[in-house]
Amino acid sequence: MLHDGPAPQLLTKRSLVTVSHAIERSALATAEDGPLVVIALFQRMPYFLRERDRYRRIAAGAAVTVVGLVGETPPELPPGGYAVALAETEELAQEWSVVALTPRFGASLVARDRREVAVAGTLEEGRLFSGRWGFRRDEALHEVIRLRAQLGDRLPPTALTAIDQVLRRVRDLPATPGESRAEAALRLMAGRVDRAHHGGPGRGGEPEEGAPGLVDEPTLRHWAGTDGVTAAGTLPVALIGVRVGEPAGAPERFGRRSAAREAQAVIAALTAPLRPVDRAVRLALDEYLLVLPSLNRQEALAVASRVHTSVAGLARSYPFVSFAVHTAVTVTDRRPLPVADVRHAVDWAAREGVPVATVAREAVASAAH
Repeated sequence: MLHDGPAPQLLTKRSLVTVSHAIERSALATAEDGPLVVIALFQRMPYFLRERDRYRRIAAGAAVTVVGLVGETPPELPPGGYAVALAETEELAQEWSVVALTPRFGASLVARDRREVAVAGTLEEGRLFSGRWGFRRDEALHEVIRLRAQLGDRLPPTALTAIDQVLRRVRDLPATPGESRAEAALRLMAGRVDRAHHGGPGRGGEPEEGAPGLVDEPTLRHWAGTDGVTAAGTLPVALIGVRVGEPAGAPERFGRRSAAREAQAVIAALTAPLRPVDRAVRLALDEYLLVLPSLNRQEALAVASRVHTSVAGLARSYPFVSFAVHTAVTVTDRRPLPVADVRHAVDWAAREGVPVATVAREAVASAAH
């Protein structure tokens, strides 16, 4: 839980990575300012594995290094490194924290996962957190005390003794003058890095022009994290599989040009309910997948209902073509996304004549609405 102090900021995953790396580099810097304590909570194993070598180097030079992960124990760390397994249900499971403290220096990042997402180049980069960071020793001291209290019963006596020795040294020395000046410069640089990324070229995952939210399959895989570091159990994502059929022989009866216009109209109807953070992909001639982060089951079913209504409304423009729509809905925090399960459920819904099917993990759980 965030302590009393300045109001928490809304932070994206990308900005947190920038700050985390800055704190970790400070922990690796050679300095004669006494013993070092580093405590880091990574949420899930894939995020730690990406930084494992750096934390091995930190642990080799620090008095004590603590790494916490949900449900798993990190791989072996050097002497002075300690791993803590966090339970899914405890508050720390939703926390991304990196704290470094010496008698003369302190830096801290403490952020809580909002399980929401902002528009970004990838789904992972856009994950939103509520938190604060700074390069002030007294704030880092407060965070080490807090985390020691919450993790203390899972750390061996040698680790607790090392942490307590650093805490006593910190309390005995005054804070270093000029911390606010250095921190102001760091905030300026971090802000410029974040803005440069979001305003620069090569922002994968952007919707194609003329079809809001519509991307191709390789772009969707990149945006959803299949091609990069992402982890199950964090951000919930709603998936809606859509099958849109029309009477056999429609292209022959109305002409290929008319069929192409119909296809564009269908895409527009499917993407009409999408938010800027959502994506859609055409999987086959008559099959689509909508990907909607941070929606619950009822919200996802409401979007599916709007899709049915929107596609049904095409009959006003194409009165001789009756579009049959079948959808399957699930909300998942699995990675990679269970696209195959949703496609299987859409097949079942179309075969059984069910307008909307819901998917529970890997099976069709229930049917018509």
